[in-house]
Amino acid sequence: MPRWPGAIAAGLVLCLTLGTLAAVSFRAEWSGGLSASDWAAVRFTVLQAAASAALSIIAAIPVARALARRRFRGRGVLITLMGAPFILPVIVAIIGLLAVFGRGGLLNSALSALGLPLVSIYGFQGVVLAHVFFNLPLAVRLILHGWLAIPAEQFRVAASLNMPVGRYLEWPMLRAVVPGVALAIFLICLTSFAVALTLGGGPKATTVELAIYQALRFEFDMATAARLAMIQFVICATAAGLAWLVTLPQDAGAGFDRVVQRWDGAGLALVWDVLALAGAMVLLLLPLGMVVQRGIAGLTLIPEDIWSAALRSLAVAVVSALLCSSLALALALRRGGVLAGISAVLPLAASGLMMGTGLFIMVWPFVDPAKLALPVTAMVNAAMALPFAYRALAPALEQIEAGFGRTADSLGMTGAARLRWLILPRMRRPLGFATGLAAAMSMGDLGVIALFARSDQETLPLAMFQLMGAYQMEAAAGVALILLTLSVGLFWLFDRGGRADA
Repeated sequence: MPRWPGAIAAGLVLCLTLGTLAAVSFRAEWSGGLSASDWAAVRFTVLQAAASAALSIIAAIPVARALARRRFRGRGVLITLMGAPFILPVIVAIIGLLAVFGRGGLLNSALSALGLPLVSIYGFQGVVLAHVFFNLPLAVRLILHGWLAIPAEQFRVAASLNMPVGRYLEWPMLRAVVPGVALAIFLICLTSFAVALTLGGGPKATTVELAIYQALRFEFDMATAARLAMIQFVICATAAGLAWLVTLPQDAGAGFDRVVQRWDGAGLALVWDVLALAGAMVLLLLPLGMVVQRGIAGLTLIPEDIWSAALRSLAVAVVSALLCSSLALALALRRGGVLAGISAVLPLAASGLMMGTGLFIMVWPFVDPAKLALPVTAMVNAAMALPFAYRALAPALEQIEAGFGRTADSLGMTGAARLRWLILPRMRRPLGFATGLAAAMSMGDLGVIALFARSDQETLPLAMFQLMGAYQMEAAAGVALILLTLSVGLFWLFDRGGRADA
């Protein structure tokens, strides 16, 4: 395959990440340094990301273990539902969490009836709770893959020798898998914006991304925003380097793909597994159920202009998804190149707000930036979803080339013919999944659009955030239900299109 599409894609990603940061830095008036509140935002960001990653892992291990050693009706559906929060719009999930843990939510209503003090979801605890809600399913899926990679024959040998399974089989797997998963979640939480915007805020609960937003939106202090973005880059790069150093290869050995039989799940272990699965289902499904329940009641209260916002969100999501999948495919076709690998993960360390600001500065001499709010949002959303789309496509391409590459070489199948007849037909499933994931993530994004959109350019997440700020929670719940339906529908449409007749 030619390598120039990947080089173009890598150049575009570098322009969107490092190029936009350079543009903002060049226009900034550098004087002084970071204030005490900025350093407090850095400390809070690292602290909440570490706490979120640790709690997600601690909660995910027993859930993944229960799913690994239990076979029950509905297990496949439960595992599928574990992926729902990852494609769920952040602002929608926050509506559900407020319905359960907010001041007038289910938990506080129960505490009030019992005469106990109420709990607050705002601040550090709220940000961590929301991040655990989003990242617990991701941790469960990744750790579960490690458990399922242990061959069934090893469990048989352990049972015949009366060996402790946890010590000799499960602990080595966790030692290899958990550090990388924890640091991946840490990276995701470092760059979180919508969660901190709605549940954080204030001097003691401001993340770096939120501090960048405040510096740009309220003070137009590009120097402070650039400094904070650079610090975020350094922290993310350090975390990524640690992930590379501490992650060990999982060498579970080969097997015959037999169904795993476990003999260590009776008695108290069964009780712990049931409690772990029940707790995970309550945490994940109860907020979603509350979104649906309150959203149905709030549909009659939504403003008339919501449907225009819905159309704008759909257009931005589709354009962003197609751009993201194209970039991910072009980078994957480079097959492990250093430039492709760095470009694919670089958006994880970048600030979406900084990307948007840099793009506006770049186009300022040629066109009114306010007219490009929606296209810029689509480009930034595509870049932010790129790391996840790339991880879905790159392994699939490696498998295709390993299985059919030599046959294609012997037939002289190269370039466009190889892409059309060999790669694209066999990559329909992961390509559909990656496109659907990017569309769902873009559909619920509340980032650049909150910084630059005019009143006639608002998307559904922004309209919903404005309704929440005006304390119209019933109408916001109705908008949340529409946003949830459109996001899941887009993901299903692209994912199903990739799997149909693949």
